[in-house]
Amino acid sequence: MNTLPLTGLKVLDLSRLLPGPYATLVLADLGATVDKLEDPEGGDYIRHMPPLRDDESALFYGLNRNKRSLVLNLKSPEGREALKRLVRSYDVLLESFRPGVMDKLGVGWSVLHEQNPRLVYCAISGYGQTGPDRLKAGHDLNYAARAGVLGYGGQADGAPAFPGVQLGDIGGGSLFALVGILAALHERERTGQGRFVDVSMTDGVMAFLHMHLAARLVMGEQGQPLRRGRETLNGGQACYGLYRTSDDRYLSVGALEPKFLAGVCEVLGCPELLADAYDTGEAGTRVKAEFTRRFAEHPLAHWKERFAGRDVCVEPVLEGDEVLEDPQLRARGLFVESEDTQRGRRVTHLLTPLRLGETPLRPPPTVGQHSRKILSEAGFSPEEIERLVN
Repeated sequence: MNTLPLTGLKVLDLSRLLPGPYATLVLADLGATVDKLEDPEGGDYIRHMPPLRDDESALFYGLNRNKRSLVLNLKSPEGREALKRLVRSYDVLLESFRPGVMDKLGVGWSVLHEQNPRLVYCAISGYGQTGPDRLKAGHDLNYAARAGVLGYGGQADGAPAFPGVQLGDIGGGSLFALVGILAALHERERTGQGRFVDVSMTDGVMAFLHMHLAARLVMGEQGQPLRRGRETLNGGQACYGLYRTSDDRYLSVGALEPKFLAGVCEVLGCPELLADAYDTGEAGTRVKAEFTRRFAEHPLAHWKERFAGRDVCVEPVLEGDEVLEDPQLRARGLFVESEDTQRGRRVTHLLTPLRLGETPLRPPPTVGQHSRKILSEAGFSPEEIERLVN
């Protein structure tokens, strides 16, 4: 079996719910040893969120394979002192508390850096460690709203489109945490010093708007504000959009280039519309309306057959469990079954996108399952371990 690229890296994960745990899931799938430090009062909140299988959250299960669990009470002096000792043997610490919480506990960046100068400390928060709203409560939808991403999606003159996924949590939080952690680890190879990585989910989700907003800044007074549903890439033109079929399903059309759009027009039986398809005025609006009318004449199965074998950037919008049977996704090995001997059942896993070796499939831990082992590895005596875990 090939050694995974992050084998030997030790990560202490104090985060909860989605952004931090998904980031550490990627690290664990790439070979890192990830230890979840959980609160003794029930552990990670997501452990108790439905849907439940055998009284265990399926959400927690999906985010926490290949990890170990340690319970420590950081509100107690003994727990905080234990954390200070623990970090001496870790490369990375990740947390997702509001700014200042770890400092109030006496185990913030400056204290832990003194304990382990090589430690990479990553803090994920809604609005970042600085700024007037750094302590403000929020969730994914709020971060996407503040970043302007929600305001850019949706129909022209209509409401913003509600995102079906957690853009701020995963895109703004998890992925930029991973980039920051790996960059800091690379820097540490050169300097021998760790670094504090400040990840704002609001800053991060704005990256999805980067090309459009950056162009707006470049244009200055010669440009205009971004407009919902009126730009090329947010539904303003016929060549790039979603079209309803007669059976209330949808097709995605991404035929930006003329060679692709010509193929779409041919299938629709209106090759003459290509001449006006890129027009930004009334002519372009008429083309989009005609596309909408023609796609609505037949069900999705009809259009899948008509577009089969044509390289024109048209795909059905998969819904529900259809994605699980998609031949391309299955060929990529995204869905893998394994035996969970700890729970006595067979489980299908959704793998993380980067697979640089054989992904381990160890089941997620129960609360505090590995407390004694982790503390023992860190040099705690049997007597100290008993006091901390009981």
